[in-house]
Parts: sequence; structure tokens; C-alpha cells
Amino acid sequence: MSATNVSRIAIAAGVAASTVLLLAGPAAAHVSVQPQGEAAKGGYATLNFKVPNERDQASTVKLEVNFPADHPLSSVTPEAVPGWKIAITKGKLDKPLEVHGRKITEAVTKVTWTADGSKIAPGYFQQFPVSVGQLPEDADQLVFKAIQTYDNKEVVRWIEEPTGGEEPDSPAPVLKLTAATEDHHGGGAAKGDDDHQADDKAASAEGDKGDKKETHAASSSSDTTARTLGIIGILIGIAGVAFGVLAGRRRTA
Repeated sequence: MSATNVSRIAIAAGVAASTVLLLAGPAAAHVSVQPQGEAAKGGYATLNFKVPNERDQASTVKLEVNFPADHPLSSVTPEAVPGWKIAITKGKLDKPLEVHGRKITEAVTKVTWTADGSKIAPGYFQQFPVSVGQLPEDADQLVFKAIQTYDNKEVVRWIEEPTGGEEPDSPAPVLKLTAATEDHHGGGAAKGDDDHQADDKAASAEGDKGDKKETHAASSSSDTTARTLGIIGILIGIAGVAFGVLAGRRRTA
């Protein structure tokens, strides 16, 4: 095979690869949701809503995420994101939830992030974390319909639910749930999100106390050593002076 033919094949392969990337790019660049770790049935999880900016001449300034009405979540706590304001919308439940012996009559229906000094510029993405629970035990996935707004007033609705066939043009974020395990299900059923946060704070406080004790002990040990060495130095100095005086007297005698 000649060098010319090899070059033509290489160029053709490069063009084909570029075409695949261009075709695959827009389809993959939509609002999505992924858990940090696993999202086990009956448990709690932290979800990241990933928002890419698809426009070359506009920035994303708003995201609305609608929570599933058919599987309401009793606990929804968004994490603060610098440069974004957060608004939480709640609604009354047709059927109250029983969670840890408490009756829940309303649940979060929507969380909205609005740019407040920050935007998602072209070529960038932003993640919006939310702690949620308890995840349903009778579902394999949850669908979160999302609406993305750009600063040129364009609105993109990521609300099309999966049908089992080809991916729709504007797919809604879908969270796949894993099988319940002892860690996820048992831990989630035994404690709510607030309890987990309280435990984390208590553990952190205990860790701080331990660090302070160790620092104090190290400081005390260092002070004791310094004092001991100082006393030994003084004694050696006194002994040296005494030895010098005695030596001088012997020479005089």
C-alpha cells in the first residue's frame, strides 16, 4: 500500500470519527441526574443534577427540577451552590406518607436554582447537589422533569419520559434505583437525613476535641522537655564554673 493511500485512509478515518463525535455530542449534552455512590431502594442518597451549557452565545441562568408526584420524597435538602439562589416549592399530598412514625402531609414538588452572581457559560457545566430520601421501595427508577433557561430568554424543557425505545430529543433526567441492601435500606429506615447530619456533626466535634487533646499533650510534652534540658544546662554551667575555680586555686597553690 502506497504512502498516499495510507494518508487518504487516515484522513477518512479522522473525518468519520469527528462526525461521530459531532452527532453524539448534542444527544448526550442534556440535564442528567447521578447519585453520589448508590441510590438504593428505601434509603437516602445525594443526587447531582448535572447541567451542561449547550449554546455558544448564551449562558444558563436558571434550572427547575420537578420531583416525581407518583413517588413523593419526604426529605429533600439542596446543598448551597455559590452564586445561585435556591427556592423550594412544596405541595399537599393526596395520600400522607408514614416516615419514622410521623405522618407527612406535604412534600417538595420542585427545586429552582436561579443565577445570583454566577452563570453556566458556554463550554461549561454545573452540578447541583440534593440530599433526598426515603427512596421508594416499589420503583426501579425516578423521573425528574427539568427546565433550563438561558440569559437570552430561551427555555429548554427536558421533560420527555423514557419509553424503552430510542432516547427522546429532550429526555428528562432519570435516576436508576439499585436493590435495597442492609446498609442502604436498614440505615435509611432507622435514621432520617437530619439524624445522619447530626451524627456527622457529633463525630466532627469529637474529632476536634481529640485533635485539641493531642495538641495540648504534645505542647505539654514539649514544654517539659525544654524545661528539663534547661535545668540540665544550668547544672552543667554551675559545675563548669566550680571546676574552673578549683583548678585556679590548685595552680595558685
